[in-house]
This record gives sequence, C-alpha cells and structure tokens, in this order.
Amino acid sequence: MQIEKYLERIKYDGPATACFELLEQLQQQHLLHIPFENLDIHWKIPIELNTDKIFDKIVNNRRGGFCYELNSLFHALLVSIGFEAKMISARVYNSSTKEFGREYDHLAIIVRLEENEYLVDVGFGEFSFSPLRLVPDEIQRDKRGKFRITNQNKEALLVSKASGDEWMPEYVFSLRERRLSEFEEMCRYHQFSPESHFTSKRVCSVLTNSGNRRITISDNKLKFTDINGTKEIEISDETEFDQLLWKYFEIKTKLLGHSL
Repeated sequence: MQIEKYLERIKYDGPATACFELLEQLQQQHLLHIPFENLDIHWKIPIELNTDKIFDKIVNNRRGGFCYELNSLFHALLVSIGFEAKMISARVYNSSTKEFGREYDHLAIIVRLEENEYLVDVGFGEFSFSPLRLVPDEIQRDKRGKFRITNQNKEALLVSKASGDEWMPEYVFSLRERRLSEFEEMCRYHQFSPESHFTSKRVCSVLTNSGNRRITISDNKLKFTDINGTKEIEISDETEFDQLLWKYFEIKTKLLGHSL
C-alpha cells in the first residue's frame, strides 16, 4: 500500500498515527474527495476485487467506485497505517420490497480502538460523515443526519437513519470478519444482474462543502442536496453528461475512451 499517494488522493497531509481523530478525518476526507460511482458497470468494464487494480483505478486514475472497491481499499489503508480493522458483510434494506438483500450485499468496515468499536463506511453513498460507535440504541448525530445502531438478533446489528419521526433501516450486519474474496459472487451480481439497482441506472455522487452538500449525477439528472432540500437539473445529452462528470467529479470519459 502506497500510503502517501492514497493520502494525497484524499488531500490529507497531517499526522498518520492510529487514533480516533485520524480515523474520523480520513473517513471525512475520503467522502469529500472520492466519489461513490458505478460508471464502470455501464461502460462494461469488469470490476475485479484485486487491491492493486482498485488502487490503480481510484488513486492513480482518480476515479471513484462502489462499496466493494471503496471500502476494501480504505480497509487496506487503515491496516497499513496501524488500525485494527476488519471487513464485514452487510445486507442492505430495500424500501420498496421491505426486505434485506443477500449476504455480501454490501462491504463495510469495523475498527477497534482501545475499548470501542466503530462502524466505518466510505462506500454507501448517502450515509454518516463520521464513524459510528457500536453502542446499541445510542442516537448519534453528524452532518448527514441522526443514526442509531440496534441489536437485530444475537448475531446481527441494524443501523438506521432518522427520517422525520421514524427510523429507516439502512443495513443489517454482523461482526464476523470476512475476506475480500468472499464478496466476489455478489460483486458480479451487482455488475451484471438486471435485478441489481446498480445495473438499472448510472450514478456518481460526492460530498462537498465540508460535508454540508451532496452533488449527484443520477442518469439524466444533476442533483444538489443540502439542508434546504434538493435542486434537480435535467441533463440534455451525453456531451453535457461528460462535461458535468469532469466539472464536479474530475472524471474524464473522453480521456478514458468511453462514450456513454
């Protein structure tokens, strides 16, 4: 792991000694500078769960990715720095079907610091800005909303986000450590299955303004979301789509030889 190049990618130039303050800063810098995006799926470029290839894509080629890429690479960074971190499997809640997805539906991270454990996630799109303490029923507030972790059963925990007066499930997860290779089948599913929401539409999203604003391209719409709500702008054609990818995410489709 080329730590210095990774830290440059997320624009972090401070001390790199494992502690909560560093963990929080790294997560926030990651969310502010590396987009959540599924463009390779729509460009028909296979995504391989190989850390070196993911590093080359995200750090050297200054791209983004989805959970299997973003969180696995961030996990490798944390371990290289000296954090006690492990990858875990999560099952994402589908608000339409009211069901949770399959095992390995999502890859997240658990970090242990002294007597505390934290849920760390830089690959879920709209989620918490800071690590979440694994303390059951504690309401945790940050710039992206209010979150709560509850015991689902003896083996699983549920993370939820407040929506008005209700708590909406995000995903359910266990604390069992997983290997990156265990996510390969679901990674292929999300790349190629017509049932996966990743194949149904292209998306690229990143936080800006110290975490107070989110910019998203979702198919033919550009969205700006902050405390005042969401402003949507229609994207007229593919040329404008390419221009917006460069303007807001510094992704050059023409340079890569892709024409969406």
